[in-house]
Amino acid sequence: MLDNATPASKSKSKSKPRRPKRDELKAGECLCDFCTGKCCRYFSLPIDEPRNWDDYDAIRWYLAHGQTIVYVHEEQWYLMVLTTCQYLLPDNRCAIYLSRPKICREYTTDACEYDDPSSFEKLFETPEQIWEYAEALLPPRRRPARAGGPGLPIVTIGTSSPIVVE
Repeated sequence: MLDNATPASKSKSKSKPRRPKRDELKAGECLCDFCTGKCCRYFSLPIDEPRNWDDYDAIRWYLAHGQTIVYVHEEQWYLMVLTTCQYLLPDNRCAIYLSRPKICREYTTDACEYDDPSSFEKLFETPEQIWEYAEALLPPRRRPARAGGPGLPIVTIGTSSPIVVE
């Protein structure tokens, strides 16, 4: 099928309206009217700052699950889970706005990330990143010492009598 559109009609295509900055909102407008629902596409939980190999290994486990990020903001460590709220509609509005959870009701746009570039003191997206960071901070990991006696015997079955090798 041929495209009958003239060059002039192609140039009149609608461009995306510019998102106003926070201080450019007119009376009665809300940041949510222009937002992409950033706050509905993840959640973050504070976690303890890692101090030893076991702590870093736990964080490595979080990051191994994908759709997770660990970051530090104002010296507090957080686990971010990248998942969209099931009630977020295609127009970035809440399908259950009037009965939304308390955490959503208490959230305001006063300090939301609408126009925040999301910069963090530290950001880890892969298990390898957190492990490399731990290796730079912590003393070398100790390998478990082998107990003072012989190890478990190796038993070979299939001969007339079992052969025990120690």
